[in-house]
Amino acid sequence: MIILGIDPGTAITGYGIVQTNRSGQVRTLGYGAIRTESCQAVDARLRRIYEQVCALLTEFEPDAMAVEQLFFNRNVTTALAVGQARGVVILAAACSSIPVAEYTPLQVKQAVTGQGRADKEQVGYMVRLLLGLQSTPKPDDTADALAVGICHAYNGRGWEVSRS
Repeated sequence: MIILGIDPGTAITGYGIVQTNRSGQVRTLGYGAIRTESCQAVDARLRRIYEQVCALLTEFEPDAMAVEQLFFNRNVTTALAVGQARGVVILAAACSSIPVAEYTPLQVKQAVTGQGRADKEQVGYMVRLLLGLQSTPKPDDTADALAVGICHAYNGRGWEVSRS
């Protein structure tokens, strides 16, 4: 199974493509970040994210997409912008008939580190270890996207994340 993991954002949308086999091994097929400039109009930024995700869907032909759910914090403006980015990412998947799974940050952290309160460094370290990478993917959004993909790979094997 090929999974496109996404950590959505308006400035940086991280992506990671992972593949899992029947024995549960997970490997990476690619990863990176879609960047937009803050001086661009919102519609142009969202179009760029949409087009780049569509290109990834065409290139890697994933069986599923896994997206990190919106974590609502005190900054409503940031939350709205991330919600818009999530929307165009999910739209890209829907237009390609790719099923979408959503995971909370807590579920993703628990899947890759064993604890839901892990910090960014712990997540990046475990992503590097689990995928056998030479270095931790940068920026953090890319490591987070790979972690979302890994989380879905584990769920695809029937592993359930705790909601605590």
